Amino acid sequence: MTKRNPFRYFKTSPEIIRLAVMLYVRFPLSLRNVEDLLHERGVDVSYESIRYWWHRFGPMFAAEIRRRRINRMRAFSTWRWHVNEMFVKINGEQHYLWRAVDHEGEVLEAVVTRRRDRKAALKFLRKLMRRYGRPREIVTDGLPSYGAALKELGAEALQSSGRWLNNRVENSHLPLRRQERAMLRFRRLRSLRTFAAVHSSVYNHFNQERSLSNRNIFKLNRAAALEQWRQLGAA
Repeated sequence: MTKRNPFRYFKTSPEIIRLAVMLYVRFPLSLRNVEDLLHERGVDVSYESIRYWWHRFGPMFAAEIRRRRINRMRAFSTWRWHVNEMFVKINGEQHYLWRAVDHEGEVLEAVVTRRRDRKAALKFLRKLMRRYGRPREIVTDGLPSYGAALKELGAEALQSSGRWLNNRVENSHLPLRRQERAMLRFRRLRSLRTFAAVHSSVYNHFNQERSLSNRNIFKLNRAAALEQWRQLGAA
């Protein structure tokens, strides 16, 4: 069965659409910033077109990236997880974005809730374990909700918490925070959920752990990631 071309009815080339989505999600740019960057390259599109492309193709690209990586990641179910929640305001109302990364900085999951209680932590951890299995260690901060949720899951012995132990996930919040400022905050809960999911996949795809490899290997990995991105959605 031939795969349907998702760019079939679009006048703009797939290369430009992929570039616009990558610029918007990967870098802390607003829609108008992306419009200006494309204009400098001779591409005349409106920021509203970029908004439409992002909503149409962003989740599709993220799903394809996740589908390629999930089977390989599932084979390493004994990773150490770092879990934490960040505060996000939507129209003056505070929400919580729960995020988990592994010991290498790979973003595993992002879940948005209205509360920061045992029920929310349990929902987040269950989703993690259902997708990736059970790790050897789960590093958390001092929030009591984690202990209560892990106790209900029978995994309280896996929990570790302490000063500076959770810096890896705290630092992983920073790219999303920079994008939030460029977007002048999120205005809808649905937008936050969609962007957090897409941003996680794109971040994983281009994250090369530059400090762990020499310049030549980093350049090869970066070029390979960019080439894979250019193939997303290909018929």
